[in-house]
Parts: sequence; C-alpha cells; structure tokens
Amino acid sequence: MKVKGEEPPLPGYTDDDAFQWCIACIEQCLPHAEKAGVVMALENHWGLTTKPAGLLRIYNAIRSPWLGMNVDTGNFSGDPYSQFEQLAPHATIVQAKTYYGGGEWYTLDLDYKRIAAILRKNGFKGWVSLEMEGKEPAETAVPKSLQVLREAFG
Repeated sequence: MKVKGEEPPLPGYTDDDAFQWCIACIEQCLPHAEKAGVVMALENHWGLTTKPAGLLRIYNAIRSPWLGMNVDTGNFSGDPYSQFEQLAPHATIVQAKTYYGGGEWYTLDLDYKRIAAILRKNGFKGWVSLEMEGKEPAETAVPKSLQVLREAFG
C-alpha cells in the first residue's frame, strides 16, 4: 500500500521479463478458457497491472476474444476516471467498490454516475459486480451500495 502498487523487478530481471512471463502464461491458459467457453479477465490490481499502460501492454500483446478486462473501480492510484476511460473499451466486467464505514486500507468517494457514463459511451454490455470493502456491517452497507449502483447504472 505504501508504494501504491508499484513493485520493483526481481533481482536480475526486468519489467520486460515479467511482462513476457505474464503474456506467455495467459496464452497457455486461453485454449482451455476457449474450450470451456469462459472469457478470462485481466484485472487492474497492482504490480504490472497497476497502471493502464501495463494492463494494455498485456492485453494488446494477446488480442484474443477469450481475454477481457476486469476493471476494478477501487484499484487505481491517482485520478481513477482518466484511467477508467483507457480501460473501459476492453472491460468485460466491472468491480464497483464501496466503502461504507471506511475502508480497510483507504476510502474512495467514487462518482458512479460518471463511471456509468464512461461505460455507456464505450458500449459496455457486461456485468457490474459489487465489492463492498467498508467496515460497516454488510446488512446495512450492501443495500446502500446496491442503491447507489442501481441509481447510476439503472
């Protein structure tokens, strides 16, 4: 958390090495996903995928209908909206985070109407899943979160 998702390469290796490993591993998984009729989703989640450029580097190297993106609204360092704009055209699922009661590591005040507009502009037809990360009990936080998402995406 202190380094906002930035991970240094392993000693003796470079980020280029790591990107090639990721690409090669995903390419090995894709035939199995296709056979099962499952679209794999690459998430913006620290390390090589902390920034949209890293995520897009992997995604663009593979270019398969069996690979999409799981865009997590809470996993952006810095301005989330400009980064979300870059990834929205490739999103197959969106994880919408809420933080009622304050988050464990951080709390974001996300504008879901703005996020929904970005998705609509990009022709998004996938699922939006709720990921409630706040400390408020689920019994009260989940209904509030669903209300926010239904108002934004409904």
